[in-house]
Amino acid sequence: MEENSSNGVEEQEAINKQPTYLPLLNPSVLPSGEHTVWADVSSLLDSARNDLQDGELIHGENFNLFAAMSALEIMDPKMDSGIVCRYYSVDEAIEDGAAPVPVSLNKTVDVHCIIDLMDHLLSCEATWHKGHSLAQTIFSCIYLLRPERTSSHALLHSYCTVVRSTCNAIISAVSDSRTHEEEDLFTITSGLPLKKDGDEKCLSMLNVIEETVSRQLNACKSPSHKKRAIEDIEPLQTNLDLEEGYCKAVLCRLRFRKHFYHVLVCVRRPQGRGLDLARKHIASCLVELQSILKTEEFLRSNSRYGMREDGTEDSMTASGCQPIGFDSTLNSRLSAPTPPRAIKILSWKKAVEYFQKLLHDLEAICSHPLDPSFEGALRFVVEFQKLQPDLVARSHLQLLLVQDGKLYGRDPVFDVICKAAAVPEITKTLCIQKNESFVHLCQLVITLLKILCTNAAWQRRQLGKVLQDWRIIHMQLELALRKVFEESSSTSIDENLCMKIYKNILNWVEEQTYWIAFRFLILGFELELYSPSEYCMVYWYIYVVLIKLGEKMHIRMITSSETGKRKGKKKKESVKDVARDPSIPPAVLLLQCHIYLAEGLTLMIAALRNEHGSFQCRGPFNTEQERFIQHFELLQRASIPDHISYYSFRDYTAHAQFDSLVMCNYFKEAQRIAKELRSSFSNDANKLAELRHIEQVAEHNGIALNLVSRLGSLDPSLKVSFEFNHHPHFATAVVKRS
Repeated sequence: MEENSSNGVEEQEAINKQPTYLPLLNPSVLPSGEHTVWADVSSLLDSARNDLQDGELIHGENFNLFAAMSALEIMDPKMDSGIVCRYYSVDEAIEDGAAPVPVSLNKTVDVHCIIDLMDHLLSCEATWHKGHSLAQTIFSCIYLLRPERTSSHALLHSYCTVVRSTCNAIISAVSDSRTHEEEDLFTITSGLPLKKDGDEKCLSMLNVIEETVSRQLNACKSPSHKKRAIEDIEPLQTNLDLEEGYCKAVLCRLRFRKHFYHVLVCVRRPQGRGLDLARKHIASCLVELQSILKTEEFLRSNSRYGMREDGTEDSMTASGCQPIGFDSTLNSRLSAPTPPRAIKILSWKKAVEYFQKLLHDLEAICSHPLDPSFEGALRFVVEFQKLQPDLVARSHLQLLLVQDGKLYGRDPVFDVICKAAAVPEITKTLCIQKNESFVHLCQLVITLLKILCTNAAWQRRQLGKVLQDWRIIHMQLELALRKVFEESSSTSIDENLCMKIYKNILNWVEEQTYWIAFRFLILGFELELYSPSEYCMVYWYIYVVLIKLGEKMHIRMITSSETGKRKGKKKKESVKDVARDPSIPPAVLLLQCHIYLAEGLTLMIAALRNEHGSFQCRGPFNTEQERFIQHFELLQRASIPDHISYYSFRDYTAHAQFDSLVMCNYFKEAQRIAKELRSSFSNDANKLAELRHIEQVAEHNGIALNLVSRLGSLDPSLKVSFEFNHHPHFATAVVKRS
């Protein structure tokens, strides 16, 4: 809180010692000015903390739950405003000598300081990519805030220009993909000088400097270099013994910048035309990053020109010196939306590791064969997300997948859907694609691809919300297609063909709906949303969803093949009953392995609950039914699957016993099918890895099941826990004596 005060120095000195401050809650009542001070509210916060119990929130007449969610989190650099500030303006910092041009009167020190600046800018850029504001990371560099001041220094000016252009390219990609909603601060420029006249020539400027430094490096390597004065090329610094090392250090940093900018430009070319060229630049970037790491020893051995930092692991530069020309709090008063508290910048080594990871992720995107099938696109996105890519990589993936409302900017979404649903080409003549429901379906497909490119938390939340849209579109399509085919029945179009189109499209929509539901459920494991006492209901829900998904997938596959026409009578069989049929597609059998694992885990945990009283949902806050609703409310609203409720789960698990579970060992069946499928996926490394994980989970759970069923009632000291050491979604039982 702020209070008026006329007691100058004494009160101010006392207040400066206080640890916690809060701004005025209502600025209109008492505006801040020179005669206001900050009052300590630590005791008030301590008192509130001691009085509040777990799960309680402060509730007042003008402070409700919504206000609590919008309140500031004290000491969080993204939310807490803080009061630390060294300079009040850029001009004040420049006048104080914080960013001199040249950086030093000593040329050797000058080039060393510029290399430190390059390294620290790399750390700032990686920190910005991690979600902090542009103003407190890259634009904490005073040289970037006043670009005109560096025009007389070619090396510094060209480097700052290409950094600024790189920031523009990344902001454009993240904004166009709208993934910046995950990190609100990422694209806020706060009126900073992000674009200047001449920035489009950044590469030509950089090439000139690179050529000059390259010539100097070649001159350094000549035998007569130390015996003659260099007349045609001005050296980077005055000590000729160190010239080669400094030339190499500068050159690899300039080349990395050049190739990285090329990567960002090439990846954005329409229809994936620049992916091959982008891969070449990515390879060059990775080589230059290795060269940058190799310069650390040279720079550290010659870092006597600067103030060394305490630690080597957390240093912001390769030399270990503190960089010149930076102030992390400078923009706190220049840009209101930017939180002014100083943030933790990534170390130089962690920044290099980040860019290596980013480049490998972009390389994976560039290596994608641009499979025009919808199933191929889904599979690639899911596999790509296993790499845990950051925001920048995911943004470029989304921009590649969806361009101008088309898949990869080439294939109309309507054609992609027809191919995925095994619909005949004649569908296009029925003008179905002009139907409002079909237009809506195409939009849902695009939305789904975009959602899958977001981070896990955002993705799960959006998938849960979009489920109802897919259920609604199924009903709308059912009505719309019925009307279209009734109108076409009077024409020469075969009625059986119309019925086939009708069924295939609706079946495909249902299949995607259950796939979304399955993705929604397994993301809960990645986000650690489920407690061990809730595993039983979660695996049961996965089981019932996978049963429906398997049925829809099987129908689609057998109707799209010639052999499927002769076996149409099996369409309505449960997917569990076809596991032994040799004609079942391998993809369906792989899904059957997942079904067996989910069912086996459900009944195993249920038996532990029924016979040993473990893994019960107990607690002072929520009953088991309330937890069921909390986890599956979005699925229940969309009726996925139909007629499924908490009572269905209770009825299914109420009589689970180890004796009956051992007799029909689901884990053993999953292991058997997984082994038989190896030959079917011999050319698919991802599927082979999944099969190995399934075998490991099934084998260990089968052993644990037999052990508990034999000794559980005789040895009460046996304790069962579950770990995810073999598969990210299917747990492995661990049996130990307490």
